[in-house]
Amino acid sequence: MKKIQPINQLCIKDSEGKTPGGIIIAETAREKPREGEVVAISAGASEQISVGDRIIYKDFSETQINFEGEDYLLVPAGDILTKYVEVDSI
Repeated sequence: MKKIQPINQLCIKDSEGKTPGGIIIAETAREKPREGEVVAISAGASEQISVGDRIIYKDFSETQINFEGEDYLLVPAGDILTKYVEVDSI
């Protein structure tokens, strides 16, 4: 079995660009910055980000790759702006 192991980066499954129904949204109509789900992370890239985290990252910082028929994005750890966290109350 193969897996992606990024070097000094995070591998993200892009959650933008399609509606829940699968309709593709034009690049010019999307709001920036971008978001996605972390599917792999290099050792030492960030102690605050884990696989499965939903994150927001800088636009145009990603490199698109295709691995076993799936599209992924490689994003430098320094370009991660924030992650979503669960809270009990505000």
